[in-house]
Amino acid sequence: MESIFDNTTLRLPDAKNTKFAGESLAKTLYTTPVTLFLTGDLGVGKTTFLQGFAKELGISEHLTSPTYALEQRYKTNSHGELLHMDLFRLSKAQAEEVVATSDDHEGIRCIEWSDRLAQSTQSDSILINISEEEDDNHTRILNITFNDIPLPSSEEVNQWREEAMLQPHIIEHCEVVANFAVRCAEHLKNNGIIVRSLALKRAGQLHDLLRFFDFHIGTNATYAVASNEAQETWEKLKQKYPNVGHEEGCSLFLQEQGYSKLAEIITPHGFKTPNPPDMTIEQKLLFYADKRVKLTEVVPLEERFEDFKERYADGKETEFFTKWFGETRAIEEELFGNNTVA
Repeated sequence: MESIFDNTTLRLPDAKNTKFAGESLAKTLYTTPVTLFLTGDLGVGKTTFLQGFAKELGISEHLTSPTYALEQRYKTNSHGELLHMDLFRLSKAQAEEVVATSDDHEGIRCIEWSDRLAQSTQSDSILINISEEEDDNHTRILNITFNDIPLPSSEEVNQWREEAMLQPHIIEHCEVVANFAVRCAEHLKNNGIIVRSLALKRAGQLHDLLRFFDFHIGTNATYAVASNEAQETWEKLKQKYPNVGHEEGCSLFLQEQGYSKLAEIITPHGFKTPNPPDMTIEQKLLFYADKRVKLTEVVPLEERFEDFKERYADGKETEFFTKWFGETRAIEEELFGNNTVA
């Protein structure tokens, strides 16, 4: 499987924004064990960033730099133990030796001054660099490279679409959702919130890969105009993943391809799969973007839900749609407040 890195860059005007960015990183974790490798000059904000990260993970103690103790350990709410290491006073040989003793750590490792190590591009890692712009405002630049979850290439996406004989209008819908979700992500990043833009884009491109799971012969216009070959392909896939909607079917397919974490982003986007209690930022953005795209047009939530009611409830205001609209509106207000992305 080819390694595809998800990169993001944020501008952080001050320490408050640096800590806030650290908090947001805790909302985009998908796997443990994971190692955060931090680099940056002395005093640039590495520990401040981790203080925000630790706070959002439920750590009540004030995280401090373990420069002399070399490491500190903290208990998180749901990601096991956070191990905080500082290699500033160590030679490269000493740093390698100290870090090797924790290679089997099952929770989260945060390693400051990781440039003391020979390399820090291993899998299950997040590389974080904080630098300072040469200006009077001392603005920090945060660069993050995610190498903790695998992502498919655009070639794989196209191949899966061809194999599923996905119809052009559904592909176009997926592309519009993906692009709008990334636009929403850029809005959040401008406000200091970390988002995995590439993972979000791939999730948008694939969220309706098996949309035909919810189509039925004789009751759906898409089936009526589809070729016999397409109908046969769809029925075979429905038999392979029986008794599930397109959300769960796509999730099962991606798990088989080795992209189980991408599947987690996609699974709750529809109305047949409930939202998890602690949605990640990418799950929220995909869920929201899909509710803003009517066919291939970005529209307000009210218009999109009127469309849902016409198609699925004969235009009636049901308790389910009222609840679903409320959930989506709550996510919109949480993420964007009064600055809704057009």
